[in-house]
Amino acid sequence: MAHDGRVSWAAVILTGGGAARLGGADKALLEHRGTTLLERALAAVAGAVETVVVGPEVSTTRRVTFVRESPPGSGPLAGLAAGIVALEGDPEWVVVLAVDMPHVGADTVARLLAAADGADASWLTDADGRRQLAGVVRPSLVPPPEEATGAPMRLLMTAGNVVEVAAVGAEADDVDTRADLARLRGEEPPDVAASRT
Repeated sequence: MAHDGRVSWAAVILTGGGAARLGGADKALLEHRGTTLLERALAAVAGAVETVVVGPEVSTTRRVTFVRESPPGSGPLAGLAAGIVALEGDPEWVVVLAVDMPHVGADTVARLLAAADGADASWLTDADGRRQLAGVVRPSLVPPPEEATGAPMRLLMTAGNVVEVAAVGAEADDVDTRADLARLRGEEPPDVAASRT
Protein backbone atom coordinates (compact mmCIF):
# COMPACT_ATOMS: atom_id res chain seq x y z
CA MET A 1 0.00 0.00 0.00
CA ALA A 2 1.46 3.33 -1.02
CA HIS A 3 1.40 6.28 1.37
CA ASP A 4 2.65 8.94 -1.01
CA GLY A 5 -0.74 10.58 -1.45
CA ARG A 6 -2.46 7.81 -3.44
CA VAL A 7 -3.95 6.37 -0.24
CA SER A 8 -6.07 8.73 1.78
CA TRP A 9 -5.75 8.87 5.54
CA ALA A 10 -7.21 11.21 8.09
CA ALA A 11 -6.22 11.81 11.70
CA VAL A 12 -8.14 11.99 14.95
CA ILE A 13 -6.27 13.41 17.94
CA LEU A 14 -7.76 12.74 21.36
CA THR A 15 -7.24 15.53 23.91
CA GLY A 16 -10.34 15.33 26.09
CA GLY A 17 -9.20 13.19 29.03
CA GLY A 18 -9.80 14.50 32.52
CA ALA A 19 -6.08 14.45 33.49
CA ALA A 20 -7.07 13.86 37.12
CA ARG A 21 -3.53 12.79 38.06
CA LEU A 22 -2.24 16.08 36.64
CA GLY A 23 -4.63 18.20 38.66
CA GLY A 24 -7.04 18.57 35.74
CA ALA A 25 -4.44 20.27 33.51
CA ASP A 26 -5.28 20.57 29.82
CA LYS A 27 -2.79 18.13 28.32
CA ALA A 28 -3.12 19.73 24.90
CA LEU A 29 -1.55 22.92 26.23
CA LEU A 30 1.30 21.34 28.17
CA GLU A 31 4.63 22.21 26.57
CA HIS A 32 7.67 20.17 25.60
CA ARG A 33 10.68 22.06 24.27
CA GLY A 34 8.61 25.17 23.68
CA THR A 35 5.84 23.44 21.74
CA THR A 36 2.46 22.36 23.08
CA LEU A 37 1.64 18.68 23.06
CA LEU A 38 -1.22 19.39 20.66
CA GLU A 39 1.07 21.11 18.17
CA ARG A 40 3.51 18.19 18.42
CA ALA A 41 0.67 15.76 17.69
CA LEU A 42 -0.50 17.89 14.76
CA ALA A 43 3.03 17.85 13.35
CA ALA A 44 3.09 14.05 13.61
CA VAL A 45 -0.06 13.80 11.45
CA ALA A 46 0.76 16.66 9.09
CA GLY A 47 0.32 14.32 6.11
CA ALA A 48 -3.35 13.68 6.85
CA VAL A 49 -5.97 14.81 4.33
CA GLU A 50 -7.90 16.22 7.29
CA THR A 51 -7.52 16.28 11.05
CA VAL A 52 -10.13 16.25 13.79
CA VAL A 53 -9.24 17.11 17.38
CA VAL A 54 -11.58 15.66 19.99
CA GLY A 55 -11.51 17.92 23.03
CA PRO A 56 -11.87 21.53 24.11
CA GLU A 57 -11.18 24.04 21.34
CA VAL A 58 -7.85 25.87 21.57
CA SER A 59 -5.80 27.96 19.17
CA THR A 60 -3.71 25.95 16.68
CA THR A 61 -1.28 26.78 13.88
CA ARG A 62 -2.84 24.16 11.59
CA ARG A 63 -6.35 23.88 10.20
CA VAL A 64 -8.32 21.34 12.24
CA THR A 65 -11.91 20.57 13.18
CA PHE A 66 -12.76 20.45 16.88
CA VAL A 67 -15.51 18.19 18.22
CA ARG A 68 -16.49 16.68 21.56
CA GLU A 69 -17.68 13.20 22.38
CA SER A 70 -21.16 13.01 23.89
CA PRO A 71 -21.26 13.17 26.79
CA PRO A 72 -17.80 14.71 27.33
CA GLY A 73 -15.55 12.38 29.27
CA SER A 74 -17.19 9.19 28.01
CA GLY A 75 -13.87 7.66 27.01
CA PRO A 76 -11.33 7.54 24.18
CA LEU A 77 -13.35 5.11 22.07
CA ALA A 78 -16.31 7.49 22.20
CA GLY A 79 -13.94 10.30 21.29
CA LEU A 80 -12.59 8.43 18.30
CA ALA A 81 -16.11 7.57 17.15
CA ALA A 82 -17.12 11.24 17.38
CA GLY A 83 -13.99 12.23 15.48
CA ILE A 84 -14.71 9.83 12.64
CA VAL A 85 -18.29 11.10 12.34
CA ALA A 86 -16.88 14.63 12.04
CA LEU A 87 -14.64 13.76 9.08
CA GLU A 88 -15.76 15.40 5.86
CA GLY A 89 -14.17 12.85 3.56
CA ASP A 90 -14.17 9.07 3.36
CA PRO A 91 -10.57 8.08 4.11
CA GLU A 92 -9.32 4.54 3.79
CA TRP A 93 -7.47 4.83 7.09
CA VAL A 94 -7.67 6.89 10.26
CA VAL A 95 -4.63 7.59 12.40
CA VAL A 96 -5.65 7.88 16.05
CA LEU A 97 -3.29 9.53 18.49
CA ALA A 98 -3.54 10.52 22.13
CA VAL A 99 -2.26 14.05 22.61
CA ASP A 100 -0.11 13.03 25.59
CA MET A 101 2.36 10.97 23.54
CA PRO A 102 4.89 13.70 22.66
CA HIS A 103 7.52 11.38 21.21
CA VAL A 104 5.27 10.06 18.45
CA GLY A 105 6.34 11.77 15.24
CA ALA A 106 5.76 11.62 11.52
CA ASP A 107 8.17 8.67 11.27
CA THR A 108 6.09 6.75 13.82
CA VAL A 109 2.93 7.43 11.85
CA ALA A 110 4.61 6.32 8.63
CA ARG A 111 5.63 3.00 10.24
CA LEU A 112 2.11 2.45 11.55
CA LEU A 113 0.60 3.15 8.13
CA ALA A 114 3.03 0.81 6.39
CA ALA A 115 2.36 -1.95 8.94
CA ALA A 116 -1.42 -1.69 8.45
CA ASP A 117 -1.10 -2.76 4.81
CA GLY A 118 -3.14 -5.93 4.37
CA ALA A 119 -4.55 -5.73 7.90
CA ASP A 120 -7.39 -3.92 9.66
CA ALA A 121 -5.33 -1.95 12.16
CA SER A 122 -1.86 -1.39 13.54
CA TRP A 123 -1.01 -0.28 17.07
CA LEU A 124 2.16 0.99 18.68
CA THR A 125 3.35 -1.23 21.54
CA ASP A 126 5.60 -0.43 24.48
CA ALA A 127 8.56 -2.46 25.70
CA ASP A 128 6.18 -4.82 27.54
CA GLY A 129 4.08 -5.43 24.43
CA ARG A 130 1.12 -3.33 25.60
CA ARG A 131 -0.81 -1.57 22.85
CA GLN A 132 -0.76 2.20 23.12
CA LEU A 133 -3.17 4.90 21.99
CA ALA A 134 -1.30 5.50 18.76
CA GLY A 135 -2.47 3.50 15.80
CA VAL A 136 -4.04 3.20 12.39
CA VAL A 137 -7.52 1.74 11.89
CA ARG A 138 -10.04 1.26 9.14
CA PRO A 139 -12.94 3.61 9.94
CA SER A 140 -15.40 0.75 9.51
CA LEU A 141 -13.80 -0.97 12.50
CA VAL A 142 -14.86 1.82 14.89
CA PRO A 143 -18.33 1.46 16.43
CA PRO A 144 -20.82 4.33 16.06
CA PRO A 145 -20.92 6.88 18.89
CA GLU A 146 -24.02 5.40 20.52
CA GLU A 147 -22.21 2.07 20.90
CA ALA A 148 -18.82 3.54 21.78
CA THR A 149 -19.93 5.69 24.73
CA GLY A 150 -18.37 4.29 27.87
CA ALA A 151 -16.94 1.26 26.07
CA PRO A 152 -13.28 0.40 26.69
CA MET A 153 -10.71 1.19 24.01
CA ARG A 154 -9.46 -2.40 24.17
CA LEU A 155 -12.55 -3.45 22.22
CA LEU A 156 -11.11 -1.65 19.23
CA MET A 157 -7.50 -2.52 19.96
CA THR A 158 -8.32 -6.23 19.74
CA ALA A 159 -10.74 -6.02 16.80
CA GLY A 160 -9.95 -7.34 13.34
CA ASN A 161 -6.58 -8.35 11.97
CA VAL A 162 -4.12 -6.34 14.06
CA VAL A 163 -0.42 -5.72 13.45
CA GLU A 164 1.73 -4.57 16.35
CA VAL A 165 4.50 -2.02 15.83
CA ALA A 166 7.22 -1.90 18.47
CA ALA A 167 8.01 1.56 19.77
CA VAL A 168 11.42 3.01 19.05
CA GLY A 169 13.06 4.95 21.84
CA ALA A 170 10.54 6.90 23.91
CA GLU A 171 7.69 6.75 21.37
CA ALA A 172 5.41 4.85 23.77
CA ASP A 173 5.90 7.25 26.68
CA ASP A 174 2.84 9.24 27.70
CA VAL A 175 2.12 11.99 30.21
CA ASP A 176 -0.38 10.73 32.76
CA THR A 177 1.12 11.82 36.07
CA ARG A 178 3.15 14.65 37.57
CA ALA A 179 6.15 12.31 37.55
CA ASP A 180 5.67 11.73 33.79
CA LEU A 181 5.51 15.47 33.24
CA ALA A 182 8.66 16.02 35.30
CA ARG A 183 10.53 13.41 33.26
CA LEU A 184 9.33 15.01 30.05
CA ARG A 185 10.73 18.34 31.23
CA GLY A 186 13.98 16.80 32.40
CA GLU A 187 13.13 17.52 36.04
CA GLU A 188 13.21 15.32 39.11
CA PRO A 189 9.90 13.57 39.82
CA PRO A 190 7.96 15.37 42.62
CA ASP A 191 8.45 12.53 45.15
CA VAL A 192 12.23 12.58 44.63
CA ALA A 193 12.40 16.37 44.86
CA ALA A 194 10.33 16.31 48.05
CA SER A 195 12.63 13.74 49.66
CA ARG A 196 15.56 16.11 49.22
CA THR A 197 13.93 18.90 51.26
